[in-house]
Amino acid sequence: HCMLSPHHSFPSNRTRHRVQSITMPAMLRSIAFLSAIVAAAAFSPPVGRKSTATALAMTSSSSSSSSENETSLQSRRSALQSLGLLGIAPLLASVAPASAEDVKVGGKIRLGDESIMDQKDHGTSAVPVQENLRYGVSRKLADKISNYNRRFAELGGYFQETPLEEVVRAANGPVTFYDSNSGKPLFQAPINRSVDEFIEESKVHGWPSFRDDEVVWDNVRVLKNSGETVSVDGTHLGHNLPDKRGNRYCINLVSVAGSPA
Repeated sequence: HCMLSPHHSFPSNRTRHRVQSITMPAMLRSIAFLSAIVAAAAFSPPVGRKSTATALAMTSSSSSSSSENETSLQSRRSALQSLGLLGIAPLLASVAPASAEDVKVGGKIRLGDESIMDQKDHGTSAVPVQENLRYGVSRKLADKISNYNRRFAELGGYFQETPLEEVVRAANGPVTFYDSNSGKPLFQAPINRSVDEFIEESKVHGWPSFRDDEVVWDNVRVLKNSGETVSVDGTHLGHNLPDKRGNRYCINLVSVAGSPA
């Protein structure tokens, strides 16, 4: 079995910790791969880049042409349904972007007290993670990281094995990320930067990376002495690892893969 991978070391702690990595089971990888196909084919706008659906069609038929980019959304869904893939589409459909009016996002960092992470009925939270988490993430891993952990993280790059990038690129606006336990909104991204900038920064560091403008501060706190970033209900989310651009919240996808309460 596997253990956990630490986030980058805090500026005040140069010690590196040896840990094993948690990897996504093969079945979840398959689901994530198929979900990415669905996201690109059925939900991406048909402009600017060749869709995954086009690539899929090219491998199955040599007669495919550039007219794929002009195919209607309904036609592409019908085509995917004939391949038996549409059953995964609800995963993407449920991750619709929230409008800016739905939650108050951004502002000054809010610090929290260690008491937020006191033991409760389920680790540091009152409840376990939701049954059906988004992006095809592992519920077992999410519960361990979010509720029974203060220090370690999902494996770096884990989010790249999920359809997160396709979902963010397909969304017509910022995507809201919800607490895997409570379903409260925690982050909304990208805000005041492009999708490419959000995705690239996340890939460089290995975890979804959010900035002050993208935090729902009513529901998120940063602990004063450690930089640990948590929900107000005790969900471990990740850590604040500032750089020259300011605060950067390095967050576990498994902790923010919930659905709205």
